[in-house]
Amino acid sequence: MMVSKYSNAVLLPLLLFGVVIAIWSAISVQIPGFPPPSEVWSELLVVLSDPFYNNGAGDQGIALQLGNSLARVFGGFALAIAVGVPVGLLIGMSKSAYTAFNPYIQILKPVSPLAWLPLALFVFKEVNTTAIFVIFVTSIWPIIINTALGVRSVSEDYLNVARVLQLSPFERVFQIILPVAVPFIFTGMRLSLGIAWLVIVAAEMLTGGVGIGFWIWDEYNNLNYSHIIIGILLIGVIGYILDAAMGLIADFFDYRKRGLK
Repeated sequence: MMVSKYSNAVLLPLLLFGVVIAIWSAISVQIPGFPPPSEVWSELLVVLSDPFYNNGAGDQGIALQLGNSLARVFGGFALAIAVGVPVGLLIGMSKSAYTAFNPYIQILKPVSPLAWLPLALFVFKEVNTTAIFVIFVTSIWPIIINTALGVRSVSEDYLNVARVLQLSPFERVFQIILPVAVPFIFTGMRLSLGIAWLVIVAAEMLTGGVGIGFWIWDEYNNLNYSHIIIGILLIGVIGYILDAAMGLIADFFDYRKRGLK
């Protein structure tokens, strides 16, 4: 039974991969100039053969392009955590804070990251800071919302015990609220990181400089469609790795899952 389970886990994705390759090959035959899988594979080997070369800001290896993008992502993501967790705790603990913040969260949450770019460029006049700000302002909302949800999930019995013990607000947060809210906070962080990785590609396409988004747009201008597909695949792989890593971290801090092991 276990052998069948693991064989299906390998066989089914491979079968779907074969279907995707067949469809891709058929599309490349029907659309002149559309790169077939074999051409993309050959170009991928070339791209990965020297990923760290650096001939200046506009001509760098794929590893350096991805590194610049990840640095911006983690910069904006760290700011989102630093601001989002305290605000989420405040909203979850205070009905007045919830009433004050909620309308603005609901208004700003659906705003596209591209809408922030022109204003951010005008204010900061610098690509890196602009990208970090846009990531911050568009990825903070899942952290705030999930943190507040985690605080509200704390049992009233626990809070009553805290009152009986006359715990200070800080003791209540660190001894009662955070242990319960941490799984929710990390869920928000996981969603936030995914949004940040989506945002950076669009931001770099418009702001230029270096980064995987700029690299894809530059290859489009050069009519190098094989490199565009390579960029798309690399974005997907990196996004999967980031999500899987955040999932492992979230599981480690989730007392509910640790208790089942």
